[in-house]
Amino acid sequence: VNSVAFSPDGTQIVSGAEDKTIRIWDAATGQQVGDALTGHERGVNSVAVSPNGAQIVSGSDDNTIRIWDAATGQQVGDVFTGHEHGVNSVAVSPDGTKIVSGSQDDTIRIWDAATRQQVGDVFTGHEYGANSVVFSPDGAQIVSGSDDDTIRIWDAATGQQVGDVFTGHERGVNSVAVSPDGTKIVSGSQDDTIHIWDAATRQQVGDVFTGHEHGVNSVAFSPDGTQIVSGSEDKTIRIWDAPTGQQVGDALSGHERGVNSVAVSPDGAQIVSGSDDNTIRIWDAATRQQVGDVFTGHEHGVCSVAVSPDGAQIVSGSYDKTIRIWDAPTGQQVGDALTGHEHGVKSVAFSPDGTQIVSGSEDKTIRIWDAATGQQVGDALTGHKDWVNSVAVSPNGAQIVSGSYDKTIRIWDAATGQQVGDALTGHKDWVNSVAVSPNGAQIVSGSDDNTIRIWDAATRQQVGDALTGHEHGVNSVAFSPDGTQIVSGSEDKTIRIWDA
Repeated sequence: VNSVAFSPDGTQIVSGAEDKTIRIWDAATGQQVGDALTGHERGVNSVAVSPNGAQIVSGSDDNTIRIWDAATGQQVGDVFTGHEHGVNSVAVSPDGTKIVSGSQDDTIRIWDAATRQQVGDVFTGHEYGANSVVFSPDGAQIVSGSDDDTIRIWDAATGQQVGDVFTGHERGVNSVAVSPDGTKIVSGSQDDTIHIWDAATRQQVGDVFTGHEHGVNSVAFSPDGTQIVSGSEDKTIRIWDAPTGQQVGDALSGHERGVNSVAVSPDGAQIVSGSDDNTIRIWDAATRQQVGDVFTGHEHGVCSVAVSPDGAQIVSGSYDKTIRIWDAPTGQQVGDALTGHEHGVKSVAFSPDGTQIVSGSEDKTIRIWDAATGQQVGDALTGHKDWVNSVAVSPNGAQIVSGSYDKTIRIWDAATGQQVGDALTGHKDWVNSVAVSPNGAQIVSGSDDNTIRIWDAATRQQVGDALTGHEHGVNSVAFSPDGTQIVSGSEDKTIRIWDA
């Protein structure tokens, strides 16, 4: 879990994780609210909530920023594109009209929240990635912390740097926050320390805060500005007295891996933390005790999810070698994990009638499972010489199609588990995704050779020339419901539509 944030009223918590999802949680019960927000193609590094609580903004290693409707969980409008590397941090202006983003491409950008267009020029000056960005309380300035060990202040209107660089940290600055009155800036660094700075003079205020044994990943002010909360790679959260720099009480411990993000509730009574141990925890700020159970649900390396035909269940496949079935309305796991694969599960799909699940794995096999009992049906389907990246089921449920790192596509008889005919060959690199047309007559495949190919499902021959245009590998392909169009998504950051 890379980032956590409270809603403005403190009733909900939003989290972003390496599993590419954003999740909303009830702060009182710890239960997930609705389904995970999906769309990002790589880990989510940062989440922020609009001042009115209606929207969520996310920044990802897929180089994009997305806005989501907090009530429905649906993406709002198009993706924000422009950054050339992962987006490390996002923040919303106090009036909700602007979004600021900091990226591994060393730049900061401002976006119009309504039009999703970049506003003005790129902010340049940092020599390495911009790890953290935040608006001043009046929205007039932006503060950034970078891997170049510095903090900078920028004029939000002009994009110009204001005054000199803040120097003093000996390693990269992971997190910055501005005090509620706008007069102070706090920074947390890979040098294991926290510094407070005067926002007007850019001078360090008081001594360095020491105590963390590893890098400080996240810092936040309490709503009244009297305390600072920090989360660290040393697995702890610490509370500090802002005027004196002294630690308040003992460290908050319980996380089993580094703490990536901390946030304070609007009333200052609770702290929420997100960690590399895949969990979220809530803490009582006064007693420093954990409140309630751990929030679980984010699974590192969830490679594939699919929804049952009736929408009642979700199936997921993971690098942990398991397949899990979830109740869509409640988000609770249904039964035990489906086990049998010897390596990570790269792809899962439901049969059209919802009674079976098909999985493809790094162990080079495809397996069929009974969706009701979780038991494997028959033997594993073997034949691929490398990882199976993608599986799809024909509309009549009679055949399974698979795409593999061995550059081939194979068709299988779903009843017998036997391969049907020869492998479909032609791709010059890994096959990342396969899909079957609604009438079952054609198969489409997307590959790391930058091409999409259409195949005749009956003859297994390629239909026409390869579809070219993508500049990098094609990760995902799908047919439109009427079968007349194909959509593809690529490592070149684009989505394209093709006439089937």
